Amino acid sequence: MSNILEVNNVVKKYGDYVALNEVSLTVPKGSIYGLLGPNGAGKTSLIRIINQITMPDSGEIILDGEKLSPKHIQYIGYLPEERGLYKTMKVGEQCLYLAQMKGLSKAEAKKQLEYWFERLEIQGWWNKKIQELSKGMAQKVQFVVCVLHKPKLLIFDEPFSGFDPVNANVIKQEILELQKQGSTIIFSTHRMESVEELCDHIALIHKSNKLIEGRLDEVKRKFRTNSFEVGILSDNVEGLMYDLTQKFKVAQTNFKSLNNEIKLEVQLGNAMPNELLNLLTQRGQVTHFMEKIPSVTDIFIQAVSEK
Repeated sequence: MSNILEVNNVVKKYGDYVALNEVSLTVPKGSIYGLLGPNGAGKTSLIRIINQITMPDSGEIILDGEKLSPKHIQYIGYLPEERGLYKTMKVGEQCLYLAQMKGLSKAEAKKQLEYWFERLEIQGWWNKKIQELSKGMAQKVQFVVCVLHKPKLLIFDEPFSGFDPVNANVIKQEILELQKQGSTIIFSTHRMESVEELCDHIALIHKSNKLIEGRLDEVKRKFRTNSFEVGILSDNVEGLMYDLTQKFKVAQTNFKSLNNEIKLEVQLGNAMPNELLNLLTQRGQVTHFMEKIPSVTDIFIQAVSEK
């Protein structure tokens, strides 16, 4: 898989403050790429550089094989966290104006806007002023402006903030559909559940440095602890616990279940899962047996706390 975006050793300083410290990233074509990090980590500075709102002090950005230049603005769609629509303009004329700024003809812009307004069921908003819309409604309009010129790269900064669960899900489905159609999406967020649902690649930036980057499943493999959640019904709990603690590291845990079983987290170390399962089946009825896969939240907390 080739890369739509390469960030090579980018440095950005504001006076004595280093916002980005030789950060390098590669965003594969067709991916949904989660850009993660606490507030002040450097995510917004990087996004602003990719959008050419500000320039790096050193390093370079490559977009689809070419060094980033002003002509590439039309190939990028950007949904900033701080939405920027003109409040007194009507929705329709504002969308037409912004679409033409992105290089669409008026006729093509109108065609794309009709498609998106119908798709998101906002046809009745054309003659409304932005100031008449709720925050969630205005965000739908900004989403349309971001995607209607069919950019190669879409950058969404906290795209779900301000949306109720129903509309957040609508936008989520549209993001997945855009990926199917060939778009690459950079997705900057604090909402880890959205990363789990949408992203196939992630990078974690913390204190101006990149700590982690890779396919989400590979990153999870790297952080796995070979631990299993176990549920078991046993008549001899004392014997069970004695056998388990002779071989494994054992702790109590909790998970949703319909049984009143003993719930344990067992760390296998170098042992194989079958060794644990064989021991359990000799001591009772196994009702739950599942590897504890680290969540993005677990990975985020562990990586940040180690630095």
